[in-house]
Amino acid sequence: MLSTSLVSSLQFPFDTKNLFKFNNIQEGDIYRHYTTVPEDELPINLYQYQDFVIRVDYSDNKELKKFLLETKTAKDQNQTNVTFNKWAKNNHGNYIDLQISEENLIKLIEKFPTINYNIIIEDLAQKIYETYPKNHHESLKLASTDSKYKFKATEEIIAESKVNVLSELFFKEYRPLETIEAWLDILKQTYPDLISFEDIGHTYEHRTYRVVHFSVPNSDIEHHERKTIVVTGGVHAREWVSVSSVLYTIYSLILHYNENPSSKILSNLDFLFIPVSNPDGYEYSWKTDRLWRKNRQETIFPNCFGIDIDHSFDFHWTKSSDWACGEEYSGELPFEAFESQIWEEYLNQTNNDHKIWGYIDLHSYSQEVLYPYAYSCSEQPRDEENLIELAYGIAKSIRLQSGKTYNVLPACIDKDVDLLPDLGSGSGLDFMYHNRAYWAYQLKLRDSGSHGFLLPGKYIEPVGKEIFAGIKYFCLFILNDE
Repeated sequence: MLSTSLVSSLQFPFDTKNLFKFNNIQEGDIYRHYTTVPEDELPINLYQYQDFVIRVDYSDNKELKKFLLETKTAKDQNQTNVTFNKWAKNNHGNYIDLQISEENLIKLIEKFPTINYNIIIEDLAQKIYETYPKNHHESLKLASTDSKYKFKATEEIIAESKVNVLSELFFKEYRPLETIEAWLDILKQTYPDLISFEDIGHTYEHRTYRVVHFSVPNSDIEHHERKTIVVTGGVHAREWVSVSSVLYTIYSLILHYNENPSSKILSNLDFLFIPVSNPDGYEYSWKTDRLWRKNRQETIFPNCFGIDIDHSFDFHWTKSSDWACGEEYSGELPFEAFESQIWEEYLNQTNNDHKIWGYIDLHSYSQEVLYPYAYSCSEQPRDEENLIELAYGIAKSIRLQSGKTYNVLPACIDKDVDLLPDLGSGSGLDFMYHNRAYWAYQLKLRDSGSHGFLLPGKYIEPVGKEIFAGIKYFCLFILNDE
């Protein structure tokens, strides 16, 4: 039983079900509170999200930091009697964001009475609801019987795109997998000389793993002499803005081509895009659990699904201390995740002659530009000075575009590998940097925490524009590199 003084000192939110009963959102938005919407009209079961998200300051408490980082698995949390999910941590700001229930926050405070924290998301279910399209229930109605699409929303978006393929309507909201694939098909049909697809494998749930090529014909340069830039997103299913930002980069390249078809970037570079690097997980995040992170393949435990793709690559791979149900589970062997295996086979067998000079992997959130290595802070990357210079150039380009600050730091510090080495093992960043790409970065997109993984759709275009500004700088730097 907690003392009265302790209870009164806790920074709990008010009763969110009543506080947010009708409208807790900014003027101009049209979302109702999810509790006022019939349950059969909700996109998923939102009543499963009764936690809130807190930001814990660990700057003056090393014991607290170690506890929060090392308490990774359900087994660990049962032993400590405190259960939570880690969202993100920021070593630049010395904080970690946790999804936690009121009951478990009380336990955490009892264990660390001097803990310093703020509540950054009070009504988690509502925040989740507001990332789905505004008329999601209507949009999920079945398309007309003669349509090749399943959903009415896809049919409507594609109808608009056929009238104006460069309409920004597609970027007004996040889009499910079917709509993304249909939109890319329209781009390919409209710009067949620029855009092509390669279906390079199939996921555990038999979805197509697709690479989008963007290449402007140039008879003055042999194709094999052109440098290739790879941009990926959606490795972690819940990070929807990373998917939309890859798509916005493709869109922006088309706009750039229409305005300046002889651009140095377009004439001298080829691009490979994987907008949805985790199709199974992404689909699951739309239909079942908005906060799902991993892929969806079976693991060694029958009731635990999913491997963290970004811990599955065979470069300094270490089996994670997280168990099979945990969000950072690496699998039992490198390349066990279907998606990492498909990508490795494509790079080293199908396209071994590709000259990959640049690799950018988009994630969320924290607003950071991370450079190799993730697995160790004692291993110095090649050409480190220029690697850091380019990272700061990317961050500056973003700041000039939107005013947003992206911090630059080595991925190993972001991963806290000095404390837990397995956190940085087997990353796509390190694998690509060591094996195929001369320049490689992971960009963690907006925001810095008020929305976390649940960035509203109105930010899709601003984030897309700032990331394209950073990618343009990245490309020009590579072209000017001797």
